Amino acid sequence: MDQLQFNSIVSFIWGIADDCLRDVYVRGKYRDVILPMTVIRRLDAVLEKSKPDVLAMKAKLDAAKFANQTPALCKVAGQSFCNSSPFMLKDLTSRAKSQQLKADFIAYLDGFSPNVQEILDKFKFRNQIDTMTEAGILGAVIEKFVAPTVNLSPEPVLDDWGNVRLPGLDNHTMGTIFEELIRRFNEENNEEAGEHFTPRDVIELMADLVFLPIADQIKDATYSCYDGASGTGGMLTVAQKRLNELAAQNGKTVSIHLFGQEVNPETYAITKSDMLISGEGEESEHIGYGSTLSNDRFPTYRFDFMLSNPPYGKSWKTDAEKLGGKSEIIDPRFVVNFADDAEFAMIPRSSDGQLLFLLNNIAKMKETTELGSRIAEVHNGSSLFTGDAGSGESNARRYMIERDLVEAIIALPENTFYNTGIGTFIWILSNRKAPERRGRIQLIDATELKVPLRKNLGKKNCEFSEENRRRIAEMFLTMEESEHSKVFDNSEFGYWLITVERPLRLRIDPKREIPETVLKAADRAAWEKARAALPADVPLDDWTAFARATGLKAGLLKKLRPFITEKDESARPVEGEADAELRDTERVPFRYEGGIPAFFEKEVLPFVPDAWIDESKTEIGYELSFTKYFYKPLQLRPLEEITAELRKLEEETAGLLDEILGGGR
Repeated sequence: MDQLQFNSIVSFIWGIADDCLRDVYVRGKYRDVILPMTVIRRLDAVLEKSKPDVLAMKAKLDAAKFANQTPALCKVAGQSFCNSSPFMLKDLTSRAKSQQLKADFIAYLDGFSPNVQEILDKFKFRNQIDTMTEAGILGAVIEKFVAPTVNLSPEPVLDDWGNVRLPGLDNHTMGTIFEELIRRFNEENNEEAGEHFTPRDVIELMADLVFLPIADQIKDATYSCYDGASGTGGMLTVAQKRLNELAAQNGKTVSIHLFGQEVNPETYAITKSDMLISGEGEESEHIGYGSTLSNDRFPTYRFDFMLSNPPYGKSWKTDAEKLGGKSEIIDPRFVVNFADDAEFAMIPRSSDGQLLFLLNNIAKMKETTELGSRIAEVHNGSSLFTGDAGSGESNARRYMIERDLVEAIIALPENTFYNTGIGTFIWILSNRKAPERRGRIQLIDATELKVPLRKNLGKKNCEFSEENRRRIAEMFLTMEESEHSKVFDNSEFGYWLITVERPLRLRIDPKREIPETVLKAADRAAWEKARAALPADVPLDDWTAFARATGLKAGLLKKLRPFITEKDESARPVEGEADAELRDTERVPFRYEGGIPAFFEKEVLPFVPDAWIDESKTEIGYELSFTKYFYKPLQLRPLEEITAELRKLEEETAGLLDEILGGGR
């Protein structure tokens, strides 16, 4: 099909909304009718040729009182779906009475197989029937979709002489048309839909970064691709197309199975619909509904390729509660045996769960295949640096980096996405790094590689051109260092967080009175006796010696101390006790020469000679900072240039003032 006809069909369907829905639905709700009706009409057209055979088979099954008829009817239909109602969609255009039309349309919908029923339910399409019936537009909508001027059937429409008047739509083209409708609706309503829709240019870049490094290793084989935050399915379909292209370029034929999971019911329905009308009926069964975090539909699966754009900056508190409570989570995707810790927890703060989606993907990596698994995932900057050593976020970074999974992180331009203008980053992970990448991470600053859009789409005001994508992919593949590409050893991003303690120093004043409520009679008597017996030379700047001299039990001394002491820097250290108010932490980079001992000697002891490190509190942390490596200081103008400009302005102002004053004389 040529582009002109493609555009014609898209415009025709798009126009149905304006023609029929304008006075009944607000513009943002057009999709609630148009998307499910497009699916229904395509399925209807695909089933038309086999309809008589399906009805004949149904009559036989009914007569035999056969209960589960769907498999047999789908087999006769030659599809993964079927419709056993006596109607085709075009049969309903002759209904004169609106209530009869409504009843027959519902019966028609009820005839679809369970896989289609689920799609209609998630679209909540039946909720629209009353609205359209009451407004008197149901018949008009149906008539538009079965109009003879447009063909959504895989079979061509012939004229009276047997010539093709309207070509048939193959599954791929129909899927592309549906994706174009989704894209337009998302652009119309991007603030809401942007959460579920990743711009095509970003997906294409992600696909390049996943597949290009292993393009020459693709074989005549079956591969799997997964998206745990599948939205409308764009990641999966673009990945499938790109992998097929690269395989063909290398003379290979591949079979690709798509898997995904989506929590939003409408976007889940869109993904399933897209696969069903694209001829991927079996693949549509691989899309799971529900939260990936708390209800993983593929816990035992492993995938070759994974691409995702999970929600970021979004609370996952509900998921945490379903997993047993944040502090009680034991899910093996997020709590692992690592770094000599059988319960190494990577649980981030409940306000942002994006790193959990990346950990979910890592848990689904193939460990025994030649290619292993490759991951591309979009995050905001929080995943790079939020959380100090020992936190869930830092532990997640540590787990990825110390397992040497991170190949590269690419900084994208601001305003790349529809629903956020903040900076975003693509993480590229692999458990089969090429030799030159082992133990290293590449950072690519692609923030300036963009072209402006002619018209902003929500927050999105720029995109990647094909040339931009080629340059980024080339930097990634060659690993050459430049002002936009830098490569570091994994250790560059690690550090020890040490706890520096200083002694507690107390001065004692035994003459102070103790409140009546603090001590029982026996304790008070013991204290008074000890106080009276204190030697004259007992040190009042040494709590350890003073406590020993009193001969009192530790419990009683603990009660007394807050009332008879105060901190004094000149006092002797309290044996074995640190001053919590003087406690400090220091970051010691892994690459600091001499490690912690050298750092402590050079950076701490010269300033606080009485300090020591509480080694039991030392934590390992990881953090990545693009600003640190790609910071470009503002180029200030030379002072001479500024001075000359000021003098010129002064002269111009003086001349203008003379002119004004002269004109008033």
